[in-house]
Amino acid sequence: MEWRILMICVQFLSVVSSFGTQRPGKSSLFHPSTQLHAKPNVKLALFSPCKINLFLRIIRKREDGFHDLASLFQAIGFGDTLELTILEGADADEFTCNMEGVPVDQTNLVLRALTLMREKTGNHNTYFYANLIKECPAQAGLGGGSANAATAMFGANELMGNPATLEEMVEWSADLGSDITFFLSRGTAYCTGRGEIMTPIDPPIEASTKLVIVKPNVGLSTPTVFKSLEYDKLSDLDPENLLQQFMEESENVAMVDESAFVNDLEPPAFKNLPELMKLKEDLQKVKGFQHVMMSGSGTSIFCIGTPADAEAFEKQFSYRDDLQVFFAEFINRPEGKWYENPFPQ
Repeated sequence: MEWRILMICVQFLSVVSSFGTQRPGKSSLFHPSTQLHAKPNVKLALFSPCKINLFLRIIRKREDGFHDLASLFQAIGFGDTLELTILEGADADEFTCNMEGVPVDQTNLVLRALTLMREKTGNHNTYFYANLIKECPAQAGLGGGSANAATAMFGANELMGNPATLEEMVEWSADLGSDITFFLSRGTAYCTGRGEIMTPIDPPIEASTKLVIVKPNVGLSTPTVFKSLEYDKLSDLDPENLLQQFMEESENVAMVDESAFVNDLEPPAFKNLPELMKLKEDLQKVKGFQHVMMSGSGTSIFCIGTPADAEAFEKQFSYRDDLQVFFAEFINRPEGKWYENPFPQ
């Protein structure tokens, strides 16, 4: 009950603050691009969840310049919303987004996903209007853009009458990027290769595990983090053993040993942003958090658990102008359906 009350308060304050001066790092409520076209009747409104990496091992650098990794991905109940409908008689997709700085041309993964689905299914004359309501910040290590692409693929397939199987979409998704495949799992997956080789964990890790995401306004690009990687300082822990530890405690991840929460990208990220390491250390001191670690290539820090003193936590972290704080929980995707937001607006 206290958790729900805290969530409602945070969401209320977020809405109220959006009508005044925007805090640094907070997106404005409207983007000029949303005024370009009259909004059609929305046929689908799909939740686009973020993810965290419960562990992330970098195995080696490949000859093509990419890296082989091994990671346990988990979907969480924080993310964006994608509104999608078919445009009758159109000869191009239309795309709008509320967040400043998000590209609305063909470089955006949503439009690329819609194009991919059109080509792969043979529905060459089917075009869409897509409106992306973003909450996930950029350069967060939460897979926001990849989730948007996977959501667009699933939604387009639904609106076209399901011409593609889930297995086909999993295969096609690798053409768009590394993490997109994961979001077509049921919410927990062991990913290898560049991240596109997915081994679904079924049943997935128990949903409803509470966590807090703390994101500094400053970001780091993934290439920047990888360029600072020192290969002789990588963890030597076997990712298969790490996976086994999480599977043995799949009903209560908080019970997994602290040593299993490893992210090989933390040291290079902290090298680039020493204040990020300080933030992690401060969060580790908060009573109620069982595990604290950076997600992906950062700069988000996730904290499993709930702060024992919510008021003190808000004063120390939520009210800071250089941080964004999001409350979430683990979620799963029901068989044959898409993810649902556990905290709908």
